[in-house]
Amino acid sequence: MSEIICDDHPKEYCGLFGITNSAQAVWLTYLGLFAQQHRGQEACGIVANNQGTLTIHKDMGLVSDVFSEQVLSRLKGKMAVGHVRYSTTGSSVLKNSQPLLIDYARGSICIAHNGNLVNSFELRKKLEQSGSIFQTTTDSELVIHLMAKSRKSVLQDRLVYALKRIKGAYSLVMMNHEYLIGVRDPHGFRPLSLGKLGASWCLASETCAFDLIGAKFVREIEPGEIVLINQEGTVQSYKPKELHAAKSAFCTFEHVYFSRPDSYVFGETVHSVRRRLGAKLAKEHPVEADFVVPVPDSGFSAALGYSQESGIPLEMGIIRNHYVGRTFIQPAQDARDMGVRVKFNILKDILKGKRIIIVDDSIVRGTTSKIRVRNLRKAGVKEVHLRISCPAHRFPCFYGIDFHLSSELIANKYENLEKISKYLEVDSLGYLSLDGMLSCLKHPKDSYCASCWTGKYPVRAEKRHSKFSLEMRCCGQGEIINGKNNL
Repeated sequence: MSEIICDDHPKEYCGLFGITNSAQAVWLTYLGLFAQQHRGQEACGIVANNQGTLTIHKDMGLVSDVFSEQVLSRLKGKMAVGHVRYSTTGSSVLKNSQPLLIDYARGSICIAHNGNLVNSFELRKKLEQSGSIFQTTTDSELVIHLMAKSRKSVLQDRLVYALKRIKGAYSLVMMNHEYLIGVRDPHGFRPLSLGKLGASWCLASETCAFDLIGAKFVREIEPGEIVLINQEGTVQSYKPKELHAAKSAFCTFEHVYFSRPDSYVFGETVHSVRRRLGAKLAKEHPVEADFVVPVPDSGFSAALGYSQESGIPLEMGIIRNHYVGRTFIQPAQDARDMGVRVKFNILKDILKGKRIIIVDDSIVRGTTSKIRVRNLRKAGVKEVHLRISCPAHRFPCFYGIDFHLSSELIANKYENLEKISKYLEVDSLGYLSLDGMLSCLKHPKDSYCASCWTGKYPVRAEKRHSKFSLEMRCCGQGEIINGKNNL
């Protein structure tokens, strides 16, 4: 029996939610996680704060599976923090699921982390040499150990002490007996937003979580900002000079693929950005065809933009089975092909004899795309033209996205567009250019991280592992196993 991954898209590793000053804090956190299930489908957890006492429940699995009504009823309190997570090989264990709840000299504190630290190995080594004992292999735990080392008496000063010493991408939602805390790294790699529901305040990776619970989006937490919210709902904002960066590095792939289309990320609604990406793609790579067909669901917004710009009708020629999870079991040698067919079905009567433009957000290894094209050919499609609404991925990500080894990326395996097209068995292939993609975004071009396309990294990985890091696979929280930074 073999477990087959039915999706060739890269994975993003975490969704965060927190709320304070609400009698329904735990239930609303459950809903906030449910809305962000796309950001992590392997583990989830909630910590509740009941008059200063922190209680946790977490497990492997989907939000709806881990939290029953009975479980939710046992978690009591007016403040709560939740987390959904993906993991890489070897890290899919309960102890590494989040939030992490840790007792230290100043009481109980929990942390939920979206991102990836790039100097975790050296930090962990130094802390262990000075007597720190770690409960997990995730880099997120470093923040708590560093706070414990600080001699400062004020919470935000201890937090700044820790944040000064970590490098990389981190959006954090934390909680102790008194405060709900939101933090965004100086470059703002990952999104984090502030919302309000009556007298309650909430934090979330994506604003779609606010929509589900009926909260109002207030603003995005700024890069390098720390927000403290007490149990009465008083909000304090700090922007320590130690957390200042010359410029931001917003993750462009949040717009391209990860975030939900209905979320407001980096100052823009994701659907609107993707529609502009598709329109730009139509200008850069026009072709005569009968239909524009999106790869569901992530390719729909870009396909709509392509259709509107080109004047070619949009047709739902590929239907997704939404009741299939990330993986399924298939005891056959052609299991990957079966995986694609289980997840996607082709409308043969609509597409037979037609020239179609398939619009997708990205290609990683290309195996799924190749199988999809073959199935389209079997369905009688006359021509298949593939259009991708971002540039070709050539480099790994250090900041919390599961881009495969460089050697596995299709754009590195094949030296030019013609050879990639031949491998995928398409009549033509077009990637959106880097300038074209960045021109579709709100902020100046140098405000975004495009390292997975350019190889130019805003924050460099620790030198000790720089050679290894160039071929590493990142997870939402980098794992540190057997003395190696297994990101």
